[in-house]
Amino acid sequence: MQNLFSYPLDVDELTPAEKLYHLKAAPQNLPYIRDILKIDDVKSFEAEIHVKPERKQHLIKVWGTARAELEQTSVISLEKFVKPYETDFEVTFDTKLTPAELREMAFEFDDEVPDIITDGKIDLAAVAMEQIALIIDDFPRREGEIFEFKSEFDEETTQRANPFNVLAKLKK
Repeated sequence: MQNLFSYPLDVDELTPAEKLYHLKAAPQNLPYIRDILKIDDVKSFEAEIHVKPERKQHLIKVWGTARAELEQTSVISLEKFVKPYETDFEVTFDTKLTPAELREMAFEFDDEVPDIITDGKIDLAAVAMEQIALIIDDFPRREGEIFEFKSEFDEETTQRANPFNVLAKLKK
């Protein structure tokens, strides 16, 4: 699949000063984002992302806010609805770390693990899409929808069908 929403930054061309990037997906990019996020539809997608290289530590700090309006299907009513998502994030990239070195490193569960830079570039659009993907509801439902289970059987029918009751009768 061709990447239709991308904003690659060449790491070697970054200046020491902090920069702010505004990303907004064009209407023709939304189907691509929908396919990446594996949802019904994307109505809008945008992000404000700050980038600050820290050359002495070989790190690049990336932080900001990602916003999206996503159409999903409720797991309760099975109706489609649009829900806004917004998340603040911070990601650190290590300019010297290789995938092999990362595999060999030992981390604790709550340690901050730096991301690896691929082909000398950081794709800010991919970072923003990843952040939205992390907060999408696994079981989406409209605001205020509540699942209520109603049994097809009454208490007496359930007791008669209970296999343990049948075994208890055999024991007597």
